[in-house]
Amino acid sequence: MKKQEQSRCTQKTISLLSPLGTIQVSGCENGVHTIQILMDVAPAERSSEAPLSCVVTDSPAETSPEMQRCVEWLQAYFTQPQTAGSLPLPAFHHPALQGDAFTSRVLQVLLRDVKFGETVSYKRLAEMAGNPRAVRAVGGAMRRNPVPLLIPCHRVISSSGQSGPYMSGRGDHLKQWLLTHERQRGEG
Repeated sequence: MKKQEQSRCTQKTISLLSPLGTIQVSGCENGVHTIQILMDVAPAERSSEAPLSCVVTDSPAETSPEMQRCVEWLQAYFTQPQTAGSLPLPAFHHPALQGDAFTSRVLQVLLRDVKFGETVSYKRLAEMAGNPRAVRAVGGAMRRNPVPLLIPCHRVISSSGQSGPYMSGRGDHLKQWLLTHERQRGEG
């Protein structure tokens, strides 16, 4: 039934140009469905001098309040990251974030308990979600996170302190950038 409910949504997509490249936010009047980081900028083109901005490059004529809230949050995250934590998050409208499945529980715990500039190990997050033996399942939950950045899966690292994979290993450089961005901006 949830899948039918979601398929009845009229989804719209907003594109933003960020220091990570293009970010596409898809959602409906009920909330944000997905955030995709397109990785359309080669890693060599990113540097510490990259402009810290996040501008809308493509948007439908009308957007829902939830989509607008998401855009505002993303813009704050990149330009004034210390303020992002005080902004309201948009509603989420994706099946992975509904109900009490382990993936949903892990993502909700991560969102609620791991703050800007902090990191948590896969093992510790499994413990926080109520199943200390589910370390690999936590990794699976991170891979299935439909709204990266808003639910900060980039803050989950290995117990050894290594950053671990991001976007199935294709976005490891983005994870490093995000962690550095939060560390540097959190100090200021």
